[in-house]
Amino acid sequence: MQCPVCTTDLQITERQGIEIDYCPQCRGVWLDRGELDKLIERSLTVPSSAALGGQRHAAERAEGRAER
Repeated sequence: MQCPVCTTDLQITERQGIEIDYCPQCRGVWLDRGELDKLIERSLTVPSSAALGGQRHAAERAEGRAER
């Protein structure tokens, strides 16, 4: 499949069990019908590593304040 913007061949990657087409040239991301909804739904139910890291840092900051 080709990118609708720059006609470069699209690459496929998988995120949270959903195949996502992306263009390595213009960096466009193309989703099939319903895939954005699935990604949003799954991102709300499965905590990301970045979110977990943010929670850990907040807890560490709170511990540092308690020690003072």
